[in-house]
Amino acid sequence: MFMGEYQHSIDEKGRIIIPARFRELLGSSFVITRGLDSCLFVYPMSEWGMMEHKLKSLSLMKSEARAFSRFFFSGATECQWDKQGRVNVPAVLRQYAKLDKDCAVLGVSNRVEIWNKELWERYCEESEGSFNEIAEKLVDFNFDL
Repeated sequence: MFMGEYQHSIDEKGRIIIPARFRELLGSSFVITRGLDSCLFVYPMSEWGMMEHKLKSLSLMKSEARAFSRFFFSGATECQWDKQGRVNVPAVLRQYAKLDKDCAVLGVSNRVEIWNKELWERYCEESEGSFNEIAEKLVDFNFDL
């Protein structure tokens, strides 16, 4: 399981260091794609396979399913580590997530998220007040903290 928050920088060539524990869990080959909320999602190949299976099961007759599949898969790229434990984030994904210098690297259960640090801080500030409300809504779905 991925968990925790780390601060890293992305260099001028688009390379970022991912925490060693995350690298271990991601394996030698993994997928980076556009995520929600203007961040990037990073999946180990096993999780990527499950996501692919779930998205394939959506009806192509629904425009929302087609749109989300296009968004998700068109930005996906298979990546590997360099010798220093860095990954080169493709330019199109860096632009999408506004990654230019300071980044937040988050462990979120089955995936890693890479955020522009300022966007992550703003997201936290905006979400902090509604965290209790969100938790209460999740209880309605038979989810117990």
